[in-house]
Amino acid sequence: MNRFIIFLCLTVCIFSFMKKPQNRNARLRLELFSSNVEQSVSFYTRILNFSNESDSINQSYQQLIKGSVILGIGSEAELSDDHFLKLKGSDARRGIGIEIVLEVDDVSASYQRVMRSGYPIHAELQDRPWGLSDFRLIDPDGYYIRVTSRKD
Repeated sequence: MNRFIIFLCLTVCIFSFMKKPQNRNARLRLELFSSNVEQSVSFYTRILNFSNESDSINQSYQQLIKGSVILGIGSEAELSDDHFLKLKGSDARRGIGIEIVLEVDDVSASYQRVMRSGYPIHAELQDRPWGLSDFRLIDPDGYYIRVTSRKD
């Protein structure tokens, strides 16, 4: 019995020093800065089917939601001149080096929605060598978006 109690105490001590697992309930919110908040909100709600939880559009910052994705559209004009994300000089493209990947339940239905809207598609819907299907868009401010199927 004493050996069992010693074993139990040692086990508790060892596990108490181990690294605790990270909180797995984290969510991601993207914030995109736009030259025209209303135009961007229209794109994400009309073309990509995000929801605007508000009755109106705030020209400084508007939050949109699609499933567990939270997207904030902020006005570029509201950024201070020394803000890291403020476009400077001949810099005209936003999101350089960033690909926004939106996983959807039905990529074919999403593709058809965009096709019906008449919005330009950058890369047509196709099966990829890694086993997923996707298509690509460029939003009104130049952010590159890949709409893709989910990996089961």
